[in-house]
Amino acid sequence: MSDQFDENNYSLKMDKSLISFNKDTMTLRTGRANAAMLDKIKVDVYGQQMPINQLATITVPESRLISIQVWDKSNCSLIDSAIQKSDLGINPQVDGQIIRIRIPDLTEERRKELIKILKSMGEKSKVSIRNIRREANDELKIKLKDKKISEDENGKFEKNIQNMTDKFIAQIDKIIQEKEKEILQI
Repeated sequence: MSDQFDENNYSLKMDKSLISFNKDTMTLRTGRANAAMLDKIKVDVYGQQMPINQLATITVPESRLISIQVWDKSNCSLIDSAIQKSDLGINPQVDGQIIRIRIPDLTEERRKELIKILKSMGEKSKVSIRNIRREANDELKIKLKDKKISEDENGKFEKNIQNMTDKFIAQIDKIIQEKEKEILQI
């Protein structure tokens, strides 16, 4: 039956939203070095905006150090300035074709600021998941009105969509909690 309601479709959409949120939280700077911190930084090279990982090899040799081995020496200064202009608040050190980034300890003020950013990101993801729920419920109303599903089926599907929504929102809350602990850890 092609007219049947497809819960899986909405589950996949919610999962994509969760994955996106998880990637976004990886870019938040905690007290530890993490190569994903540089994912959002784009460098203006070769006439276009490119991520650093397409211009260099990024490694984390120590817990508070990121090392960037730039492939083309002419891109060193461009990557350096892109990192300085970013909202990470870190100053890279250029040594030939290697750029080193020391991750300083976070101040209490910066930790609180990061937690606010994290919670804002979490709220946006929750809204996204709730919008997917609304989209699913709208589809159910149309199918019920067109008599493609029964009242009982409608109730069952609405309950399943709500349970799915609750599950994904709980996962977002768990990620926020874990990341908050990581940020507050000294």
